[in-house]
Amino acid sequence: MIVLIVLFVAATPAAGPSVAASKAFDDYVAGVEERVRREESSVASFVVEPDGSAAVREATVGRGEVVVDPGGSGTAEIHGGLIHHWTGSVFAPGATVGEVLSVVQDYDHLPRYYSPEVMSSRRISRDGDDFRIAMRLREHRVVAVVMDTEYDVRYGRLDPEHQFSFSRSTSITEIADAGGPHERAGADAENHGYLWRLNAYWRFAQKGDGVLVQCEAVSLTRDVPAGLGWLVGPLIRGIPRESLQATLGATRDAVVARVNSERVTTTDDR
Repeated sequence: MIVLIVLFVAATPAAGPSVAASKAFDDYVAGVEERVRREESSVASFVVEPDGSAAVREATVGRGEVVVDPGGSGTAEIHGGLIHHWTGSVFAPGATVGEVLSVVQDYDHLPRYYSPEVMSSRRISRDGDDFRIAMRLREHRVVAVVMDTEYDVRYGRLDPEHQFSFSRSTSITEIADAGGPHERAGADAENHGYLWRLNAYWRFAQKGDGVLVQCEAVSLTRDVPAGLGWLVGPLIRGIPRESLQATLGATRDAVVARVNSERVTTTDDR
């Protein structure tokens, strides 16, 4: 019975975001970006301490574990949608900021690090520290949904040991019959609303023998169907948090693997 209800929700189109939902998202991220810019303007405020005991959380992150906390209210209901805001932190031991950036900027090969969620990726263009990128994403919760997405990404730095990036989605399109003979962009009436907008605000800070990687992810999705919040609400609200946790964990693993590989190569060359 539960599976049938979840399948019903997954098969219920949500069209695209309403004008009101889009405006609410834009207003929300404007406030987030004003705060982020202020924090990134100083070394003292560059690293955001996770909620709770700073000592406990710092020890947790220091072990390479991913810590994810709600940003703002975590998930906020708006007219016609939900805004999800999560902040995550992870420590990449033995790495430099440059080595972390070499992974996250490897836009032509992101599936190496983020598969199966990222099916394909490519860099569309680059102008200095500004990138345009495309990714095909796969989300699988009971049913599989494939989306073609594009982003504008801008990098900046406070100094070599404190760098950051802003990533803003410019296009998200669900794909019908992905990989099949009739693959096509889904019509608005077929849009299920799993992801309408996605912004990510990354920070990379050198801390001793490693890099603290932090990411704030703010997304806009469909709302919870009336009367089913008790059942599918946790599923819809949980996906953005789980996605951020998986992304940060994969980033850490990719950076550590690259650092270890480079050390082996250096040793072999001696």
